Amino acid sequence: MVVGPNNPGMELDLAWIKEVRVNLPAVKRRAETLGTRRTVKQQWQAAWLLKAVTCIDLTTLSGDDTPSNTSRLALKAARPIREDLIKAMDAEELKITCGAVCVYPSRVKETVQFLQKYGASQIPVAAVATGFPSGQYSLNTRLQEIRMAVEAGAREIDIVINRTLALQHKWKEL
Repeated sequence: MVVGPNNPGMELDLAWIKEVRVNLPAVKRRAETLGTRRTVKQQWQAAWLLKAVTCIDLTTLSGDDTPSNTSRLALKAARPIREDLIKAMDAEELKITCGAVCVYPSRVKETVQFLQKYGASQIPVAAVATGFPSGQYSLNTRLQEIRMAVEAGAREIDIVINRTLALQHKWKEL
């Protein structure tokens, strides 16, 4: 059942994009230090790594995907960390799962069913839609692909933009 969009969107404001400024030397300096110093204290590293797992979307976008592929992916999303490690960290009550499972629209329905089978129906299924990977499909085709994915149970849609329009900075057309 689709209730409505979680993100109703907003009008495109190109002035906002044109006003973005990046201090490139500062970004480069900071990037160089990322691998040299620990930003998370040792006692909190496991907690942060567990949190990171919950932000991961497991994805399969192979042209030869099968139900067994999506079943394995759904099981991995439901149980991303070995049970013995979860027990060793005394983290059973956290019920760690991945953030989502991302598949082609044609694989959404079976992925939803596999997540239900593994007791993980709270994990959303995302569909990569709108002409992956090129985004070169017509608007009607892209919208139909989104409708099909949502009807099959997708709770998230990963939109593919038209890369040519982005590279040409044709933001309004995009």
